[in-house]
Amino acid sequence: MIHLLLAVIYVSFISLGLPDSLLGAAWPSIYQGFGVPVSYSGVIFCIISVGTVLSSLQSDRMTRRFGAGGVTAISVAMTAAALFGFSVSSSFWAMCLWAIPYGLGAGSVDAALNNYVALHFASRHMSWLHCMWGIGASVGPYIMGAALSSRAGWQTGYRVISVMQMVLTIIILLSLPLWKTKSGANAEEREAVPAEVLTLKQIFRISGVKEVLITFFCYCSLEQTTSLWASSYLVLNRGIAPETAAGFASLFFVGITVGRALCGFLTLKFDDTQMVRMGQGIIAIGIAAFLLPLGEAVTLAGLLLVGLGCAPIYPSIIHATPGRFGADRSQAIIGVQMASAYIGNCLMPPLFGVIANHTTIAIFPYYLLVILILMGYMHEALQKKTKAAQ
Repeated sequence: MIHLLLAVIYVSFISLGLPDSLLGAAWPSIYQGFGVPVSYSGVIFCIISVGTVLSSLQSDRMTRRFGAGGVTAISVAMTAAALFGFSVSSSFWAMCLWAIPYGLGAGSVDAALNNYVALHFASRHMSWLHCMWGIGASVGPYIMGAALSSRAGWQTGYRVISVMQMVLTIIILLSLPLWKTKSGANAEEREAVPAEVLTLKQIFRISGVKEVLITFFCYCSLEQTTSLWASSYLVLNRGIAPETAAGFASLFFVGITVGRALCGFLTLKFDDTQMVRMGQGIIAIGIAAFLLPLGEAVTLAGLLLVGLGCAPIYPSIIHATPGRFGADRSQAIIGVQMASAYIGNCLMPPLFGVIANHTTIAIFPYYLLVILILMGYMHEALQKKTKAAQ
């Protein structure tokens, strides 16, 4: 039965990735119809992000009350309702209202699913599951593009994904008895429930928590900054044609998705700490390729390498959490890690934009390098503190 549950979780990760790229794909059509500035997509993004941070911080409380399966079902249902709400919205402010349940649903399910997999399954499944998320995030824009090209409108694109999420909700509800299974690749006898919900103050007092939060913040900052600004850097600093840059910017996401598929096999030989270090080393090589004046091919290879380097870091940090901090505290800590990730996603890419606007976009690889150095330092400090505590 555990294999059936694992199949449900794999489908969940694919489906959860589907809506993540929809707003960017649909916005050129949405803002014109609503008569708002193109920059207003940032308002919706911020509302979603704030909701995601808040629900991530409450994931421990919610999971204790409803269980990982229950939280997943509730969150996916909220996401489905929000996406359907987007599809019937006739104004920008209506979309803003529907962004609230979307964000609240996204954060709690992310934390609950990641913690459940970290507790019950081997590291390879964490890598492959996040690879599945990447596939979903890649397919979502194609569904929206098909809706737009067929003149069905962006509303149809959102409605299709909403129906898919509704089907997933039914599947998860039917699978709820399976979520109580205690077996798995890790045979987690270590699973335990804390006496009470941990407060933020208590979480921050745990040795190594500050370090893992900064490590996670840095990783997500680096990933999101690369995602947002790589094309602009290639065009404005390297003189690559915009259409070429747009196409090759996808190499970053290809690197992450393919990398996570490969990392599932590498985890059979390397542990989570080694996987993170390996990823950081590959990112460093990729950044070096940006800095060296060796031509367009090397620069584009650097973009692929940064994506490959990013691949193992997120799933490996998450999977190591129960082992570092204890299964009884992992849900609370993973929830705060998710919040830290979303804060990094929101703050650091715009900060680069401000800095580049006042200096030059040529600082892009140096900006990534500073983040990488801080990430590496904090990860090594985390390793020392949690080893001492074990």
